[in-house]
Amino acid sequence: MKTSPSLLAADFINLGKEIEMINSSEADMLHLDVMDGVFVPNISFGFPVLEKVARVCTKPLDVHMMTVEPEKWIGHVKKLGAEIMNVHQEACLHLYSTVQHIHESGMKAGVTLCPATPVETLTDIIADLDLVLVMSVEPGFGGQPFINHSLEKVRRLKQLRDNSGSKALIEVDGGVNPTTGAMLAEAGADILVAGSYVFSSADPHAAIRTLRSLS
Repeated sequence: MKTSPSLLAADFINLGKEIEMINSSEADMLHLDVMDGVFVPNISFGFPVLEKVARVCTKPLDVHMMTVEPEKWIGHVKKLGAEIMNVHQEACLHLYSTVQHIHESGMKAGVTLCPATPVETLTDIIADLDLVLVMSVEPGFGGQPFINHSLEKVRRLKQLRDNSGSKALIEVDGGVNPTTGAMLAEAGADILVAGSYVFSSADPHAAIRTLRSLS
């Protein structure tokens, strides 16, 4: 199982040390939630902060745009050196065009689904995606309880992916811990995003290893 710790749950007073921890861990990538206070009722961090994170982080960057009109920021995300740019299906009026622009910039394209958005909305585009992120909590705040219906949603998404021949990885974000992570692994998830479980742990390295060991 791949892991993508979410920087949203980090100690921002000691951000440098938190990045050093990620660099020395077995994490596969670093998940960055960009919130604008419009698409979601919260604001996280902007590109001045992300540029500094990108300078010191040695892990691939998994940038999750929780914003309106995320296509406006493709160039900024590319400038960070990000490997993946995630945009919300609900925020993109012309999703196919946005995905193509992400690919043209040289990044992998991910599409994120809010808890109430059916996976079937991706039927006509999943073959073009590198990743689908299933939100297992409402986007905007960390520390929320896991929405159990997400398990069935991941199963349906895996079936849709396999039937289409898509190579898209399935990522899940929200309420992830060893218990929910094991169930998600069984359902077909490929990547687990974990914020509170990793950064609030007494041993974040061990927490990351535990998630990576799930299958």
